[in-house]
Amino acid sequence: MIGLGTIYNVVAILVGSALGVWFGHRLPERTGRTVTDALGLVVLVIGGLNVMALQDPAYVAAVGEGLTLLVVLGALVFGGIAGSLLRIEERLEGVGGWLQARFVRDDASPSRARFVEGFVDASLVFCIGPLAILGSLSDGLGRGIEQLVLKGTIDGFASLAFAASLGWGVAASAIPVGLYQGSLTIIAALLGSLMPAEAVAAITATGGVLLLGVGLRLLQVRPVPVGDMLPALAIAPLLMALVAAVR
Repeated sequence: MIGLGTIYNVVAILVGSALGVWFGHRLPERTGRTVTDALGLVVLVIGGLNVMALQDPAYVAAVGEGLTLLVVLGALVFGGIAGSLLRIEERLEGVGGWLQARFVRDDASPSRARFVEGFVDASLVFCIGPLAILGSLSDGLGRGIEQLVLKGTIDGFASLAFAASLGWGVAASAIPVGLYQGSLTIIAALLGSLMPAEAVAAITATGGVLLLGVGLRLLQVRPVPVGDMLPALAIAPLLMALVAAVR
């Protein structure tokens, strides 16, 4: 069944979030902050591992070893400009606030901010990364859901850790995850082919940098506007193809 992988992913996030909220009420605030810090460090590690795609052989062969990082930089700059003009970060926060008003009775300012933070940060973590793209494409092509099952399992445990300190906003992140991965699955089913390896590597490296920004947000080092930089994920393979064509 095409789409089953995304369904599993969404359910895992909901179950993990519910367990996290249940456990979170039983943990002191200091413990919840420690859990979030631990998750932030893990996100930094995952981002760093994804950035290593800059050395992917297919990517290097396509644009040259000295240009892989410049492609990512260009994608982030142009993507950041486009995203800031489109106010993506602000719109994400608006969606989080709207969901909070619909599903959470407590409309106090701290509660709202906590819900929005959980929704935005969890959505960015769960939507950015190679498994979200590759797994959805593989599912749409009928080649199995193993990658999305792996991603869903990881997201489920991450949701538990997130929700323990950030609450029900984490559960709401299942909505953009379902829409994002579902759309990629449908596109793959219609197009019938996977992206070239070098395009995947460009997206992976760019996504890795974005994940580093999410990690900094979770650690409260700096509120990097990662949401505004999301268009970079679409620009990276296009810029890579342009550089490869004129090289």
